[in-house]
Amino acid sequence: MASNSSNRIEVPEAKEALDRFKMEVAGELGVPLSNGYNGNLTSYQNGSVGGYMVKKMIEAQEKQMAGK
Repeated sequence: MASNSSNRIEVPEAKEALDRFKMEVAGELGVPLSNGYNGNLTSYQNGSVGGYMVKKMIEAQEKQMAGK
């Protein structure tokens, strides 16, 4: 059976931009995210960063689609 990991980057060229975006969002939320291992953070903290990233990406796409 083929692996269906949701953690793969569909556009590898975007990895650096996504990493910068992740750190920006973590800073906005006050989550002490660092480069590398973050096992000291709770799943709530990590999940809040990912969830807020998705929210901001959807908002940006909606604005683009609306021509704003």
